Amino acid sequence: MDRSVFRSIPLLCLTTLSLNCLFVPSADAQTCGGEGVAVQVLGSGGPELQDKRASSSYLVWQDGQARVLVDAGSGSSLRFGESGAKMSQLDVILFTHFHVDHSADFSALIFSSWFEGRDRPLPVYGPVGNTEFPSTVGFVHAFFNNQNGVYRYLSELLVPKENGSYKLQPHNVSGNGTSSAAFRGEHLSAYAARVIHGSVPALAWRVEIGGKSIVFSGDTNGQGAGLVNLAKDADLFIAHNAVPEGATGVERWLHMPPSVIGQIAQQAHVKRLVLSHRMLRTLGKEEQSRSEISKSFSGPVAFANDLDCFRVP
Repeated sequence: MDRSVFRSIPLLCLTTLSLNCLFVPSADAQTCGGEGVAVQVLGSGGPELQDKRASSSYLVWQDGQARVLVDAGSGSSLRFGESGAKMSQLDVILFTHFHVDHSADFSALIFSSWFEGRDRPLPVYGPVGNTEFPSTVGFVHAFFNNQNGVYRYLSELLVPKENGSYKLQPHNVSGNGTSSAAFRGEHLSAYAARVIHGSVPALAWRVEIGGKSIVFSGDTNGQGAGLVNLAKDADLFIAHNAVPEGATGVERWLHMPPSVIGQIAQQAHVKRLVLSHRMLRTLGKEEQSRSEISKSFSGPVAFANDLDCFRVP
């Protein structure tokens, strides 16, 4: 297959203007701040297609380079291309858990990297598995192992003895009630803490880069001290606004309502809060959510949309 044909396809450019951020995409990877640290929301929605949003995914930028990808929900591969980022830039991929709306576009992103001339290993970190969900190592191998992988024609990117341009390096992270180091690279460090998302093995992540700290709650009901400890004094806290105040039953067992988000933000003394993973049941209830959060947290609060860019001052 001729990879040069695919490299010649131009990236789609568009302009999005929204409160709290200014985003002007281009194809030169300078789209989310040419200097300093920023987070770009590739997917601000959940599993519903009717919300017209990509599912959960985030990029951490440093000096115009896309360094970290957190989750890869459906639609995020398109948003990744629109952002101007390149898979060859990434230092690491972090997964919070393996629900479809957080992981569906992983294989599409990896296939794109095959055409981009990536020539260094790509570490992938995420949770351990259980009887219902694969571990991170199992997830990656299920796609690309050379025996029965879904896309085993790309096994050169995983199997040690095969001659590929680079290798995926999946790692399982057990996490615990306190922050633990999972990845250390030249430009950044990533720390994980186990969080409760029903019976789903799940992690929250903290990325420290360029003297800044960014925390991603992932999907969690907010119980336990793990997320508060992980988010302590974070410059930016991205929390998931998947259920409204008053949610009960399974919804509450899986997700934290706005009042709990506010309490965690206040207890952790975070500097700025961004709400993402916005589902149909919370869209249109922004003022109610903001009001509940403000009972505990007095800092700035923003509601994310796809491709929004939040600079970390």
